[in-house]
Amino acid sequence: MEQIKIGTLISANEAMSIIPDITDYGFETFSITFWKTIGKTDIKELAKRLTDYLSPKGITISSLSIFTNPLSDSTEFSDAVKSWETLIDNASLFGTNLVTGFTGRVIDKSIDDSINKFQQVFGELSKRAASKGVKIAFENCTMGGNWEKGNWNIAHNPAAWELMFNALPEDNLGLQWEPCHQMVQLIDPIPQLKKWAGKIFNVHGKDATIDWDIIKKYGIGGYKQFAWHRTPGFGDSNWTDIISILRMNNYTGSIDIEGYHDPVYNGKLELTGQVHALNYLKQCRGGNFIENPVGWKDR
Repeated sequence: MEQIKIGTLISANEAMSIIPDITDYGFETFSITFWKTIGKTDIKELAKRLTDYLSPKGITISSLSIFTNPLSDSTEFSDAVKSWETLIDNASLFGTNLVTGFTGRVIDKSIDDSINKFQQVFGELSKRAASKGVKIAFENCTMGGNWEKGNWNIAHNPAAWELMFNALPEDNLGLQWEPCHQMVQLIDPIPQLKKWAGKIFNVHGKDATIDWDIIKKYGIGGYKQFAWHRTPGFGDSNWTDIISILRMNNYTGSIDIEGYHDPVYNGKLELTGQVHALNYLKQCRGGNFIENPVGWKDR
């Protein structure tokens, strides 16, 4: 079975300034991210610089990500669809076949009211991607939205996933999943993962800590914070179980750490936390791959 690689997210505009400083810590993949738009980024030049640097080291680009709202008619997101198209068209230059991001949503409308626009926009984008051998995966962050209203993303709840994939039952559409975004909604990620593993194309390495004492005393609508996003190794999830479930479902993607959220391991401790998560996740996958002796191959 192909080894599940462990990497981290890097903003595109910082990629060539940060990546050379952290490759020696053992990151096996990098997920290159854009916020709202690719702007004036020279995609082909970025691809060349990254692959020229990473390929000799055996490090890969796991995905390209664009976190924007392609379902909105707002001028703020006027080039959202074009940004998706550009990344789809150029993914192969980075050595990846995966483009990820938010679905978007019709601003301040319900998830139900956003499905038709989702079907229109990603119906075309999925065809474009399929023609180039590219898969699309939707990140599962609420971005402060709920079922009734929001500005960014409808792909944050399993009931929404049912609606989305019923509207577009395409093999190249899936999820960029992480347990954190489900846990902060008080959803148990493990049974969810067992059900949806076949639709998961990429995993974000982000965990959560839930303070059940606060929930029992104040509920989830009080002034007390009851959940914190955490770097893997510091949260409540059993990543050994997560990786085992992924492997049992023939998952061949990567786990890319999503940093800059942990309330403790941030600031001067950011890289400390990320390298701990990197080594922790490698242990959860069973350590380094070791080839069986020839005599074991038929067992």
